[in-house]
Amino acid sequence: MATLGDIGVAAGFNLLAAFIFLLAFAILRLQPFNDRVYFPKWYLKGLRSSPSRSGTLVGRVVNLDFRSYLRFLNWMPDALKMPEPELIDHAGLDSAVYLRIYLIGLKIFVPIAFLAWTILVPVNWTNDALQILDLTKNATSSDIDKLSISNIETGSKRLWTHIVMAYVFTFWTCYVLLREYEVVASMRLQFLATEKRRPDQFTVLVRNIPPDVDESVSENVEHFFLVNHPDTYLTHQVVYDANKLAKMVKKKKKMQNWLVYYTNKFSRNESLKPTTKTGFLGLWGKKVDAIEFYTSEIDKLTKEMAEERERMAADPKSIMPAAFVSFKSRWGAAVCAQTQQTRNPTVWLTDWAPEPRDVYWQNMAIPYVSLKIRRLIVGVAFFFLTFFFMIPISAVQAFASIEGIEKRAPFLKPIVEMPFIKSVIQGLLPGLALKLFLIFLPTILMIMAKFEGFVSLSSLERTAASKYYLFNFVNVFLGSILTGLAFDQLNTFLNESPSKIPEIVGVAIPLKATFFITYIMVDGWAGIAGEILMLKPLIMYHLKNFFLVKTEKDREEAMDPGSLGFNTGEPRIQLYFILGLVYATVTPILLPFIIVFFGFAYLVFRHQIINVYNQEYESGAAFWPDVHSRIIIALIISQLSLMGLLATKGSAEATPVIIVLPILTIWFHRFCKGRYESAFVKYPLQEAMMKDTLERAREPHLNLKGYLQTAYVHPVFKASEEDEEEDDLVSEKWETESTLVPTKRQSRRNTPLPSKISSNSSPTLPGGFEDQP
Repeated sequence: MATLGDIGVAAGFNLLAAFIFLLAFAILRLQPFNDRVYFPKWYLKGLRSSPSRSGTLVGRVVNLDFRSYLRFLNWMPDALKMPEPELIDHAGLDSAVYLRIYLIGLKIFVPIAFLAWTILVPVNWTNDALQILDLTKNATSSDIDKLSISNIETGSKRLWTHIVMAYVFTFWTCYVLLREYEVVASMRLQFLATEKRRPDQFTVLVRNIPPDVDESVSENVEHFFLVNHPDTYLTHQVVYDANKLAKMVKKKKKMQNWLVYYTNKFSRNESLKPTTKTGFLGLWGKKVDAIEFYTSEIDKLTKEMAEERERMAADPKSIMPAAFVSFKSRWGAAVCAQTQQTRNPTVWLTDWAPEPRDVYWQNMAIPYVSLKIRRLIVGVAFFFLTFFFMIPISAVQAFASIEGIEKRAPFLKPIVEMPFIKSVIQGLLPGLALKLFLIFLPTILMIMAKFEGFVSLSSLERTAASKYYLFNFVNVFLGSILTGLAFDQLNTFLNESPSKIPEIVGVAIPLKATFFITYIMVDGWAGIAGEILMLKPLIMYHLKNFFLVKTEKDREEAMDPGSLGFNTGEPRIQLYFILGLVYATVTPILLPFIIVFFGFAYLVFRHQIINVYNQEYESGAAFWPDVHSRIIIALIISQLSLMGLLATKGSAEATPVIIVLPILTIWFHRFCKGRYESAFVKYPLQEAMMKDTLERAREPHLNLKGYLQTAYVHPVFKASEEDEEEDDLVSEKWETESTLVPTKRQSRRNTPLPSKISSNSSPTLPGGFEDQP
């Protein structure tokens, strides 16, 4: 078991690693040739020019102003200077609200840590239960155990102190959550009211459009919305299965990069023509002239792309039973998106369309009827992934300990028993091993989310985040606090009644405090410092800049600013909420380490959001209900674990007192859900009408149809600078597809408005009934 000395050694290593990362970042960010790596957001906004364009040759590469090195920590206060309203304008509401999660951690845990260290720690430390146990049963305990509830003897009245503090911590946490929910809901409504015009404000995604033998999907959509939304319907864009064409575009881009690479290589040495092999990755096959080969391959692929476009235009099967339908007003879109369209609730399904850059086009081609089957498959796969991941995680953690190493490699016993080596193994290795083992998990979970068929990047990230959160809870939290291997844990759960599970978990929690302290330092200290260094984007940028960059546009594309990564960042934060709330009343020594994480992470990510990250989408903080719910779950877990622990301490009379806390917490959650969640899932018609009225007054001659006409055309059909002439013809063709067309159905006579193309349609009489002969 790790001691305070072991924790001190681990803290020293992690602080040293964090300092090295921060020092390297502070020096690298000052160099002109790294400017686009550490300040890409300002370049993308057109507010910063490269410092390497002027000055001496050496000065374009290395910063020769030695005074700037004396101010190398200026990025810290600079990251805090931008006020929140300006931050929202600069980076969006999603980024600003994401930072508030770290602030919530500070608001919750700083007062809790103060109370725990002034009340609970003295109560635990001044008792002598562990000292008596060491003398009578020849057991061993560390100083950390004496700071925990483990040092309170069974049946002691001192346990009531922990119960009272559990109530205090619960009420304080709920108060902070209530205030934050109210503030974030207000921020969202204010953001939606003042936000600039965007296509998704007027557009609804319609899915599971029923087939019609007389009409195409486009004609069917026109007919339905002219009948049911005659005053507000404006235009629509059907969805095409363009995945094959998208793969061709991606392949062409890759070949163009190789062509640029070999062209640049030839320009540096024209006496030697570059060659390549025609086999896989250029490793084998016939050796040919590289420039001629890739030029011919690109020409060949361009012709195939044109043929694929023509095939899609002529093949009705390439049109999916889905469409983006746009309306004349936000009010009309809100009415359609938030109501059931027909008496059959399984067809003409409507929801708010993601903003165009948020659409995950690859999944738009998945039939709606297969989504439930896909999600069932993913649910089963995730269950087995979560369970079987316990086996290697438990094995790695068992090996990353003194006992595990001595058991599996007894010849290393003299080395691992050395005081310094022992401190390193106990204080650093377990947390580091777990961190390394989870590296590929986010990628696996994102693949699962994509297979489920979600059609927006934001929904993909939120779904992957929920799975990551559940995985962290089961494997990192429960899997780490329960001793033994995964099969032993399963055996424990299968053979004990469900009412005994809180006791099992409660007893094990104090024993694993030191492990979680080491994990917090590895992941939350050194890991966060490594985030700001951006080592991978730095290397990739310079590789691309050397081999592929030919123009300023190429240099911009070489930048990889990345984004917040909600699918990985938010579950990490939630794990710290679980640890902080669970250990607040049990082993308060964890709280300072968690506070350091929240404060340091807030500073680092605020800097990254201001200078680096370029968010791929803007959801208006739609993720906040998930954040709130997970903190509530963490609070309930802490209450149940304390209840189980007290049951083993002979405080059965305290159970009715403690059981009130989960009930009150669930009631509080339901209250917040009913009071504030609607602001995140619905758009008030009053707000929509107000914004429409203001827009009509300010821009009475706005051509809204021209603004929305091509907003949701698949990116592979849009014109590009490289193929401008060709793609202009293609765009014209697809725009024509989205215009209103004459009907081929007899029931078209019931349409209250004539078609914009056909003049033979007869409007209905008021009330929607046709004049009968």
